[in-house]
Amino acid sequence: MSTESRYINYLEVLELPEDCKSGEAIRAYKKKMKDLVIEIARVEITEERRSAFLLGMARLNAAYYILRDKELREKYLEDRAQVMRLEEEWRAAADKDAASEETDQLRRSYDAVLRHFLSTYMEELMLEAGRDKECVEASHWDAAHERLATRVLRHYRQQLYREIHERLPFYEVTPPKVDWEERKQAVAGLLKAGV
Repeated sequence: MSTESRYINYLEVLELPEDCKSGEAIRAYKKKMKDLVIEIARVEITEERRSAFLLGMARLNAAYYILRDKELREKYLEDRAQVMRLEEEWRAAADKDAASEETDQLRRSYDAVLRHFLSTYMEELMLEAGRDKECVEASHWDAAHERLATRVLRHYRQQLYREIHERLPFYEVTPPKVDWEERKQAVAGLLKAGV
């Protein structure tokens, strides 16, 4: 799996090319939102489907909200590129010397940038987009949606963070080698001493 596919790409959410215009973004957004609303209207609502529906709406709202604004779009693309670049730098350093100070510093930098990226673009701006007049108009997002979505988005952000870290260096922890006979003798000695 490529590094790029690990971080949400709002252009892919709306199926748009990188050089798309804001008019293309609104058309794609409205079509996808309409399809999502029709899809959810056809099925029985369960807790799991409600969460998936809210997440889908929030992703579409955020994609449109971010892509229609030139400055916000550029900042998002810049932040996304930075987190991917830092991951690659960390991987390259870990391949050379996993225990070096430089590798640890890259890991720390990457983690800070990753946390910022996920909290900003996978939670905060998704909720902010739900308060945007145009998004509310197209999605009928309201205060009840936001209350329910807050929990769903926090869970989504944490899930993404966990999934990303599962693919990174240092995630696998070598199980400790325990000498159970030595432990048994140590415990017996403590019990005998009355400690």
